[in-house]
Amino acid sequence: MIFDSDDLLVRLRALTSGKSPARWLVAFSGGIDSTVLLHALANSETEAAVIAIHIDHGLHADSGQWEQHCREFAADLGVEFESRAVTVAEKPENGPEAAARRARYDAFLRLVRSDDCLLSAHHEDDQAETLLLNLMRGSGPAGLAGIGLRQSFGRGHLLRPMLGVPGEAILAYAERHELGCINDPSNADSRFDRNFIRNEIVPKLAARWPAVSNRLRRSAELVGESSELLNDLADMDLDGLGTPQKLSIKGLQKLPAARQRNVLRRAVRLCGLPPPPATRLYQIIHELLPARADGQPLVVWAGAEIRRYRDSLYVMPPHQIVDGEGAGILRPGGPSICLGSGLGSLELTEEAGEGIDPKLAQHGLTIRYRDGGEAIRISGQGPTRKLKKLLQEEGVVPWMRTGLPLLFVDDRLVAVADLWVEADCVASPGLTVNWIDRPALK
Repeated sequence: MIFDSDDLLVRLRALTSGKSPARWLVAFSGGIDSTVLLHALANSETEAAVIAIHIDHGLHADSGQWEQHCREFAADLGVEFESRAVTVAEKPENGPEAAARRARYDAFLRLVRSDDCLLSAHHEDDQAETLLLNLMRGSGPAGLAGIGLRQSFGRGHLLRPMLGVPGEAILAYAERHELGCINDPSNADSRFDRNFIRNEIVPKLAARWPAVSNRLRRSAELVGESSELLNDLADMDLDGLGTPQKLSIKGLQKLPAARQRNVLRRAVRLCGLPPPPATRLYQIIHELLPARADGQPLVVWAGAEIRRYRDSLYVMPPHQIVDGEGAGILRPGGPSICLGSGLGSLELTEEAGEGIDPKLAQHGLTIRYRDGGEAIRISGQGPTRKLKKLLQEEGVVPWMRTGLPLLFVDDRLVAVADLWVEADCVASPGLTVNWIDRPALK
């Protein structure tokens, strides 16, 4: 097949039902796949703005030169360019590949706005490698369905329009247009599982079955159909259990074990988290569900965790709070402030009703976290109360009581997240605290 800009637009229109996004964000590493994707999109007749997003993992001595190459390439195309540096855990539980991916996607999440589409350059060969890799991991139907074409991602969507495109078609495009690409030497290191499959296993399979990538992609699509039927069943079960973020324990206990596992996998996926290993599912069903109602047991795996509190299970990413004053200054009409991994972000918006007195916020509100002893007087609710007692009475989950962002002017507490405003700081019209992607509090 021949891949070109017209073919890309056809694929994108199919994935978006013909609706143009607010912006196309291209995950741009500078490698051949993302280079072809960005070049094809920039030379297409799309109406939406195209922005190249480069993530510098800092794992290679030449990463600074790679960032400069990507910046210059985007400039030559007349495409807006943004770069973000991330920190990858030194000794990750699931290996450096998973840690780098997690750091990369956390950075993407902070850049995606409402109605944006983030584009990833995964193609047919990547799908084949993913299927083989997940087979070796003992994955269930969702894993064997491989990489998805489309999924919700933060406030927008993540699309993979090149999943049906063979690697040789992408190489041919790069050669036709004489595109310069980055060659990351780590891709040749077969100590990494995916590289081992790509460099050692797939070539041997292709020598016997030349169309192996296409066949594996079709198998993944068929398993995907079965996985969708299981998803439909899980969604029906979820209707009686609450939300993917908060599941009723009593409701779960009424289901057979197989459906418990199915609905837990579905809830985790709907929360945008890495799938749980079989051992963690066993722990959830046999340790968390029968635990004491007043206990706070926890099951963790890389990139996700499930907690029990009272009669509910809470599905969430690990919380990593941005430390103290480093959380930033929140300004009216200014950019949103990220609170840390899994904690969403805050912004101040002008509203017609009651809210924070704009005069207090004219120089910005400092975001801090509980240090002990904080108190607040809520309008119409009597005298000043200790914050610790208020949070207990409101039933805020214990792990979020120290993670609630508090807004200060100097040492004066003005507001507690989007929950309460200090009575003396209220004005009408006022400013409203908008907590984007807020984790479950109750």
